Amino acid sequence: MPAIARIQDYADELTTVRRDLHTHPELGFEEVRTSGIVADKLESWGIEVHRGIGKTGVVGVLKGRRGGPRSIALRADMDALPMEEATNLPYRSTNPGRMHACGHDGHTAMLLGAARYLAETRNFAGTAVFIFQPAEEGLGGARAMIADRLFERFPCDEIYCVHNKPELPLGKIVVNPGLMMAGADFFDIRIAGCGSHGAAPHMARDPIVVATALVQSLQTIVSRNVRPTEAAVVSVTQIHAGSAYNVVPAEATIAGTFRMFTQAGRDLIRRRTKEIAAGLAATYGVQIDVDIRQIFDVVENNEKLSLDLAETAREVVGEDKVTVTHDLQMESEDFADMLRIVPGCYFNLGHGTGVSLHNPAYTFDDAVLPLGASILARVTEKRLED
Repeated sequence: MPAIARIQDYADELTTVRRDLHTHPELGFEEVRTSGIVADKLESWGIEVHRGIGKTGVVGVLKGRRGGPRSIALRADMDALPMEEATNLPYRSTNPGRMHACGHDGHTAMLLGAARYLAETRNFAGTAVFIFQPAEEGLGGARAMIADRLFERFPCDEIYCVHNKPELPLGKIVVNPGLMMAGADFFDIRIAGCGSHGAAPHMARDPIVVATALVQSLQTIVSRNVRPTEAAVVSVTQIHAGSAYNVVPAEATIAGTFRMFTQAGRDLIRRRTKEIAAGLAATYGVQIDVDIRQIFDVVENNEKLSLDLAETAREVVGEDKVTVTHDLQMESEDFADMLRIVPGCYFNLGHGTGVSLHNPAYTFDDAVLPLGASILARVTEKRLED
């Protein structure tokens, strides 16, 4: 697979950077060390650096040697997940309860590789903008950078982002020209009942009974309310209640996520959740408070730019390694917020390690770093030709 020769020359350095970031993972809006490393490296390559965008975000600006008014943005995320690592790698996380289980360390290293090459060659007409984003994992890092006037301060005509896929073979590229990834809401539901001795449940209004009924009822939203030809997910991922074997608690909470591809779908799921909660509150004589928050918008790529990106990727990894598809993914990504302002493409790059994202045993194949960096660099050069 022909990665750019110059990027391949320093592939070992990209691996060193990636593994160092993996050893020292930081959660969203806490990426002080990570962003410092990023900023220092960009500055060492002669790239104009802006720190503290959206709290811990970093933006690098690089002018091509042939002038030109257009701007291409490349984005990588930097944050880790709040989970323990279970890999026993020599460079495993040294921060308890922190792990790069989604490969953001790899994304950061790829973008650094592309930035270094473009800084050395400057073989483009226009401006390259390197966006290193904090807090992608549900904390609103993209929105924080946008609120910090990201695209007013650094205007961009197009934007591109790569995400690793461990279930795809090494070097495999998948591009969705159009609708790609679901929007997502997070929800918390608090059930306030009445506690009692475990031997006297008739004296209680048991919130655990209500919580279990509510979990079951929420599953009917997709099976009985959402149109069967539409894709949606309702997942309860947390239940919390009680502290003793012989006490009926006074309160229970459940939490989880909704996934959908349309605003109508989002509105329907929200409305039915609140109606079901109100009905169960009346049935069981308890109070139920529902808090639903929009966390991710729908990822929708620009069709033409996506097809152009696929063509560029073929030049790097080969014709047989690139797939253009309209298959939808229920995962979410806050790059969607950037795509709503600037047209672009979010694409997947395989590295074949097999263990899924967000798994404590997830690993990343560093052989993919020069490939990702090469695609990001090439798309910048091609989109900023004279």
